[in-house]
Amino acid sequence: MADVLLAVGTRKGLFLARQSAGQRRTADWEFTGPHFNDQAIYSVAIDRRGPGTPRLLAGGDSAHWGPSVFHSDDLGVTWTEPKRPPIKYPEGTGTSLERVWQLQPGGEGEPGVLYAGTEPGGLFRSEDGGESFELVRSLWEHPTRREWAPGGGGLGLHTILVDPRDARAVTIAVSTGGAYRTQDGGKSWEPCNRGVSAVFLPEEQRYPDYSQCVHKIARDAENPDRLYLQNHWGVFRTDDNATSWTSIGDDLPSDFGFPVATHPRRGGVAYIFPLNGDDDRVPAGHRCHVHRTEDAGASWQELGEGLPEAAHYGPVLRDALCTDDADPAGVYFGNRNGELFASADEGDSWRQLAAHLPDVLCVRAAVID
Repeated sequence: MADVLLAVGTRKGLFLARQSAGQRRTADWEFTGPHFNDQAIYSVAIDRRGPGTPRLLAGGDSAHWGPSVFHSDDLGVTWTEPKRPPIKYPEGTGTSLERVWQLQPGGEGEPGVLYAGTEPGGLFRSEDGGESFELVRSLWEHPTRREWAPGGGGLGLHTILVDPRDARAVTIAVSTGGAYRTQDGGKSWEPCNRGVSAVFLPEEQRYPDYSQCVHKIARDAENPDRLYLQNHWGVFRTDDNATSWTSIGDDLPSDFGFPVATHPRRGGVAYIFPLNGDDDRVPAGHRCHVHRTEDAGASWQELGEGLPEAAHYGPVLRDALCTDDADPAGVYFGNRNGELFASADEGDSWRQLAAHLPDVLCVRAAVID
């Protein structure tokens, strides 16, 4: 029987957990860690495209040695760091790597390709499974880049979405650069933020073409042209592959938040975790509840069975909410209180897997053989 692998990146290392996919409601998870003790793990990827055991990748940030990318081909028993820094800004860019915000496998037909999103707002591409990366200069040198400015968490490229129909089509998001897409494998890029409102700007500047503070984007399972976007205020949907966006946040207690995740198979199903606001970044109404839409944002359902009912103050960061691809799908999130929660029935009910972890920065899950 297949297992579910759960990877939890925290401020003080990486924790891995494993459980039989058929026993997620009852059996305990087997945890190991912390791997990379005392390193902040901002990004994790589970790459299942190759034969055999999946490759795990982790973006670590050591206060002493700086940021790097590590990989494991034995599900975290051992880890390897390339002999040379895998990600390095070239001379002439006038900057250096601060951290790796995102690690994302490329398309199914390009097994060695991986992408990394970094701070300060760079996209890197690897063709050797993560041993080395090169800066995608076409995005770095985009003429709108001079208008990008760091948000509260820095100038991080945090979203990389490879179109399942065409690996040359990639959508990325930068805080606070906005969303951009390429249709030609990165030779050219165009901003794609039309219809996304920036309520924190003066009214005459409310809909900028770029320099948006996008927090996260996720792709619909059935319709690859449908994406969901959590902005710095505002939840939006596109049905034309980011050519234009429509607000879908009216039915929420707050449309401010960071993460958005989608169901692995059911179209129109997405999950978010609302917060009170940018000046009060705690769960909306102090309720530790996930919100789910099953009709592409026309309505939202509050999901709280099994979650804390007392006043709660643990926000969920942009990469700390995810789904697996089991059947029924699992949903997972961790918060800045160091709590980790899981649902084995697509969000209908929850149980707590861990408490008193370090600050949870990212969560990833996948079914493995």
